[in-house]
Amino acid sequence: MTAPAPGSGPEAVHLPGAVPVPDPGLERWRLILGAPAERCTGPLGGEAAARDAALEWLYGRDPDRDRRGVRRGPVTKREGGDGPSVVTAVDWLDDVHRLFPRETIERLERDAVEHYGIDEIVTDPTVLERVEPNAILLRAVLRTKHLMNPEVLRLARRIVEAVVRQLLERLEPKVRRSFTGTRSRRPSRLPLARDFDFHGTIRANLAHYRPAERRVLIERPRFHSRTRRHLEQWQLVLLVDQSGSMAGSVIHSAVTAACLWGLPGLRTHLVAFDTDVVDLTRDVADPVELLMRVQLGGGTDIARAVDYGASLVDNPRRCIVALVTDFYEGGDAHRLVRTVRALTEQGTTVLGLAALDEEAVPAYDRLLAQRLADAGAHVGAMTPGRLASFVAERLGR
Repeated sequence: MTAPAPGSGPEAVHLPGAVPVPDPGLERWRLILGAPAERCTGPLGGEAAARDAALEWLYGRDPDRDRRGVRRGPVTKREGGDGPSVVTAVDWLDDVHRLFPRETIERLERDAVEHYGIDEIVTDPTVLERVEPNAILLRAVLRTKHLMNPEVLRLARRIVEAVVRQLLERLEPKVRRSFTGTRSRRPSRLPLARDFDFHGTIRANLAHYRPAERRVLIERPRFHSRTRRHLEQWQLVLLVDQSGSMAGSVIHSAVTAACLWGLPGLRTHLVAFDTDVVDLTRDVADPVELLMRVQLGGGTDIARAVDYGASLVDNPRRCIVALVTDFYEGGDAHRLVRTVRALTEQGTTVLGLAALDEEAVPAYDRLLAQRLADAGAHVGAMTPGRLASFVAERLGR
């Protein structure tokens, strides 16, 4: 009796009409490399083919494909008996939410809005009802809300509210902690974890050290006391560039101002500017309403905004003027430097913040920023949490 030929055993029986099971590794490479790789990986089927169609609908728009001579036809889907129809943004979004995990969905939605300008994702009501709120879509809403009718604006507001709520939940505890007072050298009888005195506790319990176990038994934990911050008669004036590239900074400035709003002894102003200056202070308590009023775009007149901020200063030595911008001045740079110098010479603390989002990636005109630093301003990149800490430090002096 002869042994069966390789591949002819019971585990390799091929029934007529059976579809071979695709190799998952080859499927992934096919999805990465695109249709030209099919001669090596074989065709896709089932959900993998649907994923490929969804990726092609989006990334097939890449202009680099035209330069390489790769043609792209319209992506279609079948609808029973009516023949193929062109896939819309609504169809694509439905497919994406069905076919991909959440983190991939967020990446695809972000690329659709930011890289390929598919504004239907934030202007089509049927799409807005489906999208997952995130900071990328919030920025897109702020850039396109002037295109929206009242019904679409109502749906877009859901995204604004959800993202603002997430940011407030993350940022507000940091801000409040910054204003709870500085630690002093005096001990406290109040056992709070954030005031635990590690070194003092070790010194106070060295008599209970056990060499064999190499551990100290803590019988008397020590805690720091905190000095009360004196917050009387302080002002914070936030001047926020609302040109198109500063969307992230506008969002986080609005949320930061809302967190600082109502702290005892601190009066917060929020002013947005492009070539015009708009005082948004009355809306600070409601960051959602504030963001719905912001209009991103236009030129930039930083000097005009700083002049307005200077007019709000009551007590120069009890005021912080924080300028959030990329420092690309479209107005009079000499006038801007003169105003900043006048503010610092009278005792006002001037901050020049190149970024105020969570990434705090500095992209700004370094020459003008250096001129403002030479005029006495503190210039750099600062996250919202760090800004709150800086303000708290200044107010505690």
